[in-house]
Amino acid sequence: MKMSSTTAPTAVPPGARESLADVAARIREEVQIVATPDNGIGAIVGDPRGRRVLATLPPLYPEWLGDRSFNEVHGTRFPYVAGEMANGIATAELVIVMARADMLGFFGAAGIPVPKVTAVVQNLRKALPGRQNWGVNLIHAPQNPAWERNLVDMLLREQVPAVSASAFMDLTPTAVQLAASGLRTDRSGRIVRGTRLFAKVSRPEVAEKFLAPAPQGLLDELVLNGRITADEAKLAKHVPVAEDITVEADSGGHTDNRPLGSLLPRIMELRDALCTRFRHGRNVRIGAAGGLGTPQGVASALAAGAAYVLTGSVNQTCLEAGISAEAKEMLAAADIADVMMAPASDMFELGAKVQVLRKGTMFGPRANQLYQIYRQYRSFDEIPSREAEKLERTVLGATIADIWAETRRYWLERDPDELSRAEADPKHRMALVFRWYLGRSSWWAIRGETPRRTDYQLWCGPATGAFNRWVAGSFLEDPANRSVVQVARNLLEGAAVVTRAHQLRTYGVPVPATAFRFTPRRLT
Repeated sequence: MKMSSTTAPTAVPPGARESLADVAARIREEVQIVATPDNGIGAIVGDPRGRRVLATLPPLYPEWLGDRSFNEVHGTRFPYVAGEMANGIATAELVIVMARADMLGFFGAAGIPVPKVTAVVQNLRKALPGRQNWGVNLIHAPQNPAWERNLVDMLLREQVPAVSASAFMDLTPTAVQLAASGLRTDRSGRIVRGTRLFAKVSRPEVAEKFLAPAPQGLLDELVLNGRITADEAKLAKHVPVAEDITVEADSGGHTDNRPLGSLLPRIMELRDALCTRFRHGRNVRIGAAGGLGTPQGVASALAAGAAYVLTGSVNQTCLEAGISAEAKEMLAAADIADVMMAPASDMFELGAKVQVLRKGTMFGPRANQLYQIYRQYRSFDEIPSREAEKLERTVLGATIADIWAETRRYWLERDPDELSRAEADPKHRMALVFRWYLGRSSWWAIRGETPRRTDYQLWCGPATGAFNRWVAGSFLEDPANRSVVQVARNLLEGAAVVTRAHQLRTYGVPVPATAFRFTPRRLT
């Protein structure tokens, strides 16, 4: 069933320039490019009525905007992914509705204990029997390698069909294990994957690692430890680690703030070079993410060659997102400049940063203050007492002693080795206390703990502001109407309209600026 508006398209008077925007909007109908009586070029839908036809544009569907193989491999109808958002903000419900709408969604497993992720995965399998268009996120956890290893073991054991690997700066044994496990050959001799691995990257040097076959050393280590078989290791030498690379540009959360228009073609060029070099004959798809909050942004990414698009920040305001109504209202009020960079909880000591909402919350400035103190002092004992008291009162909202006691209990249960390190290293103890604030700030926003509203950490990029401006005045302006499927369908439908308008303009049709705008509507 093709997507359609509940409002029927209006009739188009042949050759009327003021109706060219209507022509562009009627993407599912054949368009005739015709010569006009004044020796110009026009476009009409339907019978050209004796006019000289210069070209014919066939119907255009949102399903056709990306790489057809994406839909075939992942069992989707549309080249669209709702990306993972940590701490379960990308909920199981979000994944389910996306899969049932013939798109793809990833559950945000980062920051969640493996047993809880396991329960979610088992529920997803029950809710989506026979479907392959869903998956789970694997975020690199250098501070907690046991969690990363246990999560991969579970994903393989539960036969999760797709996994999105994010925040990796290098290949780890767990990432390679996930890519190599289940490799086999079919009757034709073609190598078939057990798990379809997506790799989210923002740097060419990282993309290169996932575009190439797995290093022999890592494969040998995995075989020696019994984590993959010798046959799987042999096959892994003939395929790239990942066959879907998501190029992440200026996004919310972890980001290098790189523009998609520069990063995407660079990674595509690298893909072509490596496919030629390794001669593995695989169709490695390059998708686009980051900054995609409008139909124009989606259309430009797909026109630049992206096989699929992935959205993240904009989905946080949707009904299915796992954050509080208060947090959604804050995000729905954001504009494109209402964001800033702040320290990342999971890689605090490495100096990694995430992009967050600035408007309505003091998290960003407060988090940056914590990192400055961490850089300046070697322990809490070095911090002047007056400064420490101010820190407790204006940022942490609790005493350092109380936070350390809570942090100590947490690590005693989760990873005693981390606790031993902190008790031997005062600076690491400081880092864990500050990471308490960084981690809790996300959960305060998720749970809607109003007394800590000014500390809400909300991952957000410029796309959120662009999305809010696009939907203003439409039914999607109200967060109560923002289902993740309606958002996706409107972005795709709008991208198709923008693409049609551009097609017309390339044929010399004087397309008005209004043809490149698409007003959200209820789509089925």
